[in-house]
Amino acid sequence: MGSTSDLSVMEKAASLLNELEIPFEMHALSAHRTPKEVEEFAKNASQKGIEVIIAAAGMAAALPGVIAANTTLPVIGVPIKGDALDGLDALYSIVQMPPGIPVATVGINAALNAAIIAAQILALKDEKILQKLISYKEDLKKKIVKANDLLKEFSCKYKTN
Repeated sequence: MGSTSDLSVMEKAASLLNELEIPFEMHALSAHRTPKEVEEFAKNASQKGIEVIIAAAGMAAALPGVIAANTTLPVIGVPIKGDALDGLDALYSIVQMPPGIPVATVGINAALNAAIIAAQILALKDEKILQKLISYKEDLKKKIVKANDLLKEFSCKYKTN
């Protein structure tokens, strides 16, 4: 993440990866303030066993693109909502990468979706992660079914279902 101020968003990704028992690292790296460290991280990630990178950044949001420029690993960008433009600046910065340097991009502050995509990539070759994802998605389905059961109990004069 660009700084520890992004942790409140990124902890959703960390929680899911932890729940799915997927080992992960967390770093505060800034494309503008620590460019050498970002380049070193990206170039060495594969040798460290990292298979997917989730990179979060706000404002100019250069971090995901700089990482993608320095690795062949899949990079998933999480635009972080800022004060000035509500995260649209970060979204545009991450999603509008030049040809050859793609960054898969989720919605503003959508760290949970980034973790799900990362897990889905890893599940292509890891049966345990695949089974945990199947269970996770089944639980999502159960929550909606339960919600609809609760809505059946809700009554109003003109509610027809």
